[in-house]
Amino acid sequence: MKCVYCGYPESKVVDSRPTEEGSSIRRRRECLSCKKRFTTYEKIDSLPLLVIKKNGDRVPFDSDKIKIGIIKACEKRPVPMQDIEALVASVEKAIFNSLRQEVTSKEIGELVMKGLKELDDVAYVRFASVYKEFKDVDTFMQELQRLLEEK
Repeated sequence: MKCVYCGYPESKVVDSRPTEEGSSIRRRRECLSCKKRFTTYEKIDSLPLLVIKKNGDRVPFDSDKIKIGIIKACEKRPVPMQDIEALVASVEKAIFNSLRQEVTSKEIGELVMKGLKELDDVAYVRFASVYKEFKDVDTFMQELQRLLEEK
């Protein structure tokens, strides 16, 4: 690591610890030439993940979009925010653990629906009605019937 004071190309690590949020490592370094100390932060360099939408467009992955969709589905339902955050984290983990650079919006929707089904039936049906684009009451009733048969 190049010294910020004298530009010498080498330093030694004096102290290392994770940041409060745990997403990076804070390192105290000492220049081997001028002996001054400075701080650096290291984080994992992740590959960009793209979402392939239904129309074929590719957009950057944004977990906030998943969270907003889940919150809308859970509106006025007894689902704690902690459970919503956990579901978003599990969907995000599953997507990143696939080690692919592209994922379809369909795959994301399926993961969200699977998680919502375990959290709250009404939230699941709300999300599914938008996600699956129910065209009429019959399609909606078929999904409700399938949900009841699984219980």
